[in-house]
Amino acid sequence: MPSRATRAESQLTGHMGTLRCSQLFAGLPTEDIAAIAAFVVPQSLAKNAYLFREGEPARGFYLVQSGAISVHRVNAAGKEQIVHVFRAGDSFAEAALASPTGYPAHARAVEASTVLLLPKAPVLALVGRRPDLALRMLGAMSAHLRVLVSALDDLTLKDVETRLLNWLVKQSRATRDGLIRLPGTKRSLAAELGTGSETLSRTLARLRDAGLITVAARSITVRELAALEKRLSLNLGEPPGNPS
Repeated sequence: MPSRATRAESQLTGHMGTLRCSQLFAGLPTEDIAAIAAFVVPQSLAKNAYLFREGEPARGFYLVQSGAISVHRVNAAGKEQIVHVFRAGDSFAEAALASPTGYPAHARAVEASTVLLLPKAPVLALVGRRPDLALRMLGAMSAHLRVLVSALDDLTLKDVETRLLNWLVKQSRATRDGLIRLPGTKRSLAAELGTGSETLSRTLARLRDAGLITVAARSITVRELAALEKRLSLNLGEPPGNPS
């Protein structure tokens, strides 16, 4: 049976690997990665477990090691609105480091997940010594802002089918063969689109029955991209061939 020291060394190596795979820390020297890995705190979350709730004091920011974390707000009517779903390699809540008001939203695991907490005090001390890391964090927050603006644009689309069509068109254009590998479960995709699993399943079935897509357990294949684009344009009330 591995000794405690061996297990600790293995865990440290795993944390270093996760840090290297994130955009925020990619390219940092090994000694910096090791220093950060030494103070991260791993947290495992069951499906639907909350990582934090809006207004809670910020303990630090997070890096997703596995699974998917939904960051969302709840409006006055009690309706949940997804801000973004973060997956393996993504960091989030960096802005909370400089905020005295705590976390600005809720964070919940949409599937069994593991995250690394980067505690506030050692991170701020490190940033004080390494201004280049502060610039990286500003870059990450800027990327989050672009994601948020894009999400707001998508959520102005009037129904689930239109949001799904928009997502499929964007994803398909980034592939050569139309094969879209789902980065998480269909439940996490439903959360990202601001709908429920059953509604997403019915909408996928409708597009599948129309011969536009093929649906597998962890992937969706777009069979007729031009037809999808035309359907999206019609849903948006635009001339065919000009989907947003």
